[in-house]
Amino acid sequence: MSDTYLDRILERHRAAASAETRSIEGLLEEARSLQPTRGFRAALAGGADLGVIAEVKRRSPSKGDLRVGLDPAALATLYERGGASCLSVLTDEEFFGGSVADLQAARQACTLPVIRKDFTVCEYDVLDARIMGADCVLLIAAALEPVELAAFHRLAVDVGLDVLVEIHDEHELEHALAADATLIGVNQRDLVTFEVDHERAIRLAGVIPDHVVKVAESGVRGRDDARTLRAAGYDAVLVGETLVTSGDPSAAVADLIS
Repeated sequence: MSDTYLDRILERHRAAASAETRSIEGLLEEARSLQPTRGFRAALAGGADLGVIAEVKRRSPSKGDLRVGLDPAALATLYERGGASCLSVLTDEEFFGGSVADLQAARQACTLPVIRKDFTVCEYDVLDARIMGADCVLLIAAALEPVELAAFHRLAVDVGLDVLVEIHDEHELEHALAADATLIGVNQRDLVTFEVDHERAIRLAGVIPDHVVKVAESGVRGRDDARTLRAAGYDAVLVGETLVTSGDPSAAVADLIS
């Protein structure tokens, strides 16, 4: 394995997936029986203002703890008060300190649609996202073969989830569009160096089709970055560290929107 954060994380998640013994058919039946989701993509599409997907994130592999004692319900309430369109909640435990309980607590505390931010590597991950209460699931193009990306996208849509497909370049954009993605996130952070490249997001915004809702991810530091990304054509930004470490998360969200 290459020694990147993503590779190490995926190795652990694939090992867990290979040990699964639950019935896919049973999970699929349960997922299909649930109440409709809150409409993650719809909350971001066509708004007059830049949408903000505000993230509940306890820690990161590169920076360690971001907010000791984070209360996901309290933070979700503050994000909603500040005008966030959606929530993103990390559920990876080993590398990000998240949990299913974090997602459920955050979603219960507000009316916003929520994406399960995790590393989807199998059908179980997609179905679990729906069953735990998520409204949207993340598929990372760099982590999946094109056939997996398309299959997991179909499964997610089948059980009523929206799907955010994360890309880093034009090659991955092709795979996302081939999977019928209508919500695409451009991660500005390089997977190998972890450096943020704002020019990448601006370049890719120009080649993503107009019918796709466009999200810029990672490295959004404040109002100036948000304004630049909005001008480039993005419908929304996904922001974690800047908001989590802010002394006033509500004001920080409102500042991005303004």
